[in-house]
Amino acid sequence: MDDSVYIHPKALVETDQIGPRTRVWAFAHIMKGAVIGSDCNICDHSFVESSVRIGNRVKIKNGVAVWEKVTIEDDVFLGPYCVLTNDFNPRAAIAKGSDGFLPTLVKKGATIGANATVVCGITIGEYAFIAAGAVVTRDVPPYALVVGVPAKLTGYVCQCGEKINFELACTCGRKYQLVEGICSPVE
Repeated sequence: MDDSVYIHPKALVETDQIGPRTRVWAFAHIMKGAVIGSDCNICDHSFVESSVRIGNRVKIKNGVAVWEKVTIEDDVFLGPYCVLTNDFNPRAAIAKGSDGFLPTLVKKGATIGANATVVCGITIGEYAFIAAGAVVTRDVPPYALVVGVPAKLTGYVCQCGEKINFELACTCGRKYQLVEGICSPVE
């Protein structure tokens, strides 16, 4: 591991696959086989299961568990105590193993707000924004803003995190277009 990686003395880190300048704080647990990118921040009481892949510049706030078959791409923000799942219909008496789990993909730049729940087997699109407390039960398109239980599309969000106005422009100057219901930047 690179010398620039910081691991709090009260963290339990079983993997040696952590990128430069990543910080792991107290009571976090990262299992053997997990791969963590560079410049990440993994806060107190977080858990990363083996075989998980986490990209670069990811912020995992307090109390987040990232389970097997969950993939987190670059520049993702996981808010405090958000919930990611990998078993669609769990039963205590039935041990499925990883073959019974469904993959979840959180794409580049997405934000999942505090206490939001993401049901497994879905994709959160690039730069999508999941509001605090939302329950996501289906795929979320790129740049989408979803809120509520179950989460519903209420608008679109810029790469900078601000809501895009009705003209599909942001106060930061970026412009967007909707093509077949998918929001994307104007090149």
